[in-house]
Amino acid sequence: MTSAKRKLALLGANGMLATAIKKLAPINCQIQSYDLPDFDITNRTQVLALQDSVPDIILNCAAYTNVDGCETQHELAMQVNGEGPGLLAQLASAIDAVLVHVSTDFVFSGDKREPYHEEDPTGPLSVYGQSKFLGEQRIIESGLKKYFIVRTSWLYGLGGSNFVETMIRLAKERTELKVVDDQRGTPTWTDDLAEAIFTLLTLVDAPHASPLTPPSPYGLYHFSNEGACSWYQFAAEIIAQASKSESLKVENILPIPTEEYPLPAHRPKYSVLSKEKYKVATGMQVPEWRESLRKYFGDRTHRV
Repeated sequence: MTSAKRKLALLGANGMLATAIKKLAPINCQIQSYDLPDFDITNRTQVLALQDSVPDIILNCAAYTNVDGCETQHELAMQVNGEGPGLLAQLASAIDAVLVHVSTDFVFSGDKREPYHEEDPTGPLSVYGQSKFLGEQRIIESGLKKYFIVRTSWLYGLGGSNFVETMIRLAKERTELKVVDDQRGTPTWTDDLAEAIFTLLTLVDAPHASPLTPPSPYGLYHFSNEGACSWYQFAAEIIAQASKSESLKVENILPIPTEEYPLPAHRPKYSVLSKEKYKVATGMQVPEWRESLRKYFGDRTHRV
């Protein structure tokens, strides 16, 4: 972003990703925070009232992310994850703002065995995935030109419940953990995703600054950390890192198939995302997932 002050309306401001956004925002970024119970992205009146503050950027971190809960809260999921982003697109159009919306790898079916590109066919298996895909559609079909939809995966970070913290808690309570080993994806640290979002926003100010930059910087992007692993491999690395600084009870971590850990929502068996479009557009490299997990533990040690 340029040196001029930018107003950024941060929706879902109390969540995990928003915590990283607030920590890493450039100094020229003036953040206006909005979240429940005072602000609801499904409330048309509240959303359109944001016109009065005239933000330059609308960054949507608000979502109903309880994947299994979405199965029984279908209408709520569709409203928050689907229709809400459509209202934000209307707002962005009305005030000529840039909309940044965070989506998910769960929009894919998991049938591939190589990283998913932005143009690959979707096929969500769960209500959560369907609702998030609806949100993407609502933005794209709104006619808004100035938007970034950023799909990510397996997100963890400070300021929210996540797989890393769950594994650490269980490792302190149990001697044995059973973790699914036939679903593959990529963990993503919130700090890396936040940095990626701000990097994409710099393209708005200089869309032709590099021969690598596409004519229009806007559109759909994938971002996760580099590499791939199963939930079991992720858990094993978490325990290995946590054991360096904490006293754990766990002695064994056992890999199991999905069928042995049934959950209400179906997950894609493979959801690794290709970052090539992001890397070409920005000229940036993407940190490997183990490297970022180590940094997270370093950050976590100073805060927990």
